[in-house]
Amino acid sequence: MKVEEKNTLSKLFDAYGGLLSEGQREIMASYINYDLTVTEIAENLGVSRQAIKDSVTKAEKKLLSFEAYLYRP
Repeated sequence: MKVEEKNTLSKLFDAYGGLLSEGQREIMASYINYDLTVTEIAENLGVSRQAIKDSVTKAEKKLLSFEAYLYRP
């Protein structure tokens, strides 16, 4: 992920992270705030890398959709 994409995701997480599920918040906090890799998060939580990747992707889409919904013309 590019630095500017990570910055955007971080800002969205700060603004809308409370709207995510508890599990998604935990994963995204590890991914964004603690800069852990998908592999590191998976090992910490005892789940597969694919499960974490899917969760990050879904959470990212949700955060982007919250922003788009609130700021649509």
